[in-house]
Amino acid sequence: CLQQKHARGQVLFDMVCEHLNLLEKDYFGLTFCDSDSQKNWLDPSKEIKKQIRSKCPGRVRPPQPGGVPWCPQRAPLWLPSDIITGRLPCSFVTHALLGSYAVQAELGDYDAEEHVGNYVSELHFAPNQTRELEERIMELHKTYRGMTPGEAEIHFLENAKKLSMYGVDLHHAKDSEGIDIMLGVCANGLLIYRDRLRINRFAWPKILKISYKRSNFYIKIRPGE
Repeated sequence: CLQQKHARGQVLFDMVCEHLNLLEKDYFGLTFCDSDSQKNWLDPSKEIKKQIRSKCPGRVRPPQPGGVPWCPQRAPLWLPSDIITGRLPCSFVTHALLGSYAVQAELGDYDAEEHVGNYVSELHFAPNQTRELEERIMELHKTYRGMTPGEAEIHFLENAKKLSMYGVDLHHAKDSEGIDIMLGVCANGLLIYRDRLRINRFAWPKILKISYKRSNFYIKIRPGE
């Protein structure tokens, strides 16, 4: 899409929502990666060019023929890419369960005549996907007869949101001693991780003030907490 030189983020966001026919705008936003591969939210009130300084062009995948939007490895549109790429850690059991619901939503009921051999091999569910995982997914898929695609999507999301890292937006940081940590932002509060283990949690109701000075980030919590 073409933009005016001084266009603000809201202009691009509105164009994306219109293209997707998305009505619930309050639930969504746009993100971009900076030169350090850090994910940032596009501020709708500021000019785009002042936020995205990288000289690398942004990329948008074109839709495939028939109006079906592009998706990696034919993954369903609602399948979170964090699960496919491994950024959202899952156990083998969880990957198999989520994968089986994805297959049900994508292919419908198991059909012995149509679904022969390793019929899920073209779908992508996890990083380093194995034949063992695909076989377990097919076993589960056979038990879902009568489940509609919509029901399969709901079951998928109900199980995905139980993952400990689901909905957590991670950012690189250092603690007061200079040790590398990850700062997680989610609906429940701020989470501190070290070596992928959560070492602290600050719930939003306990936080009185958040401020920053230069590169230091301060959280003021209620007295006695």
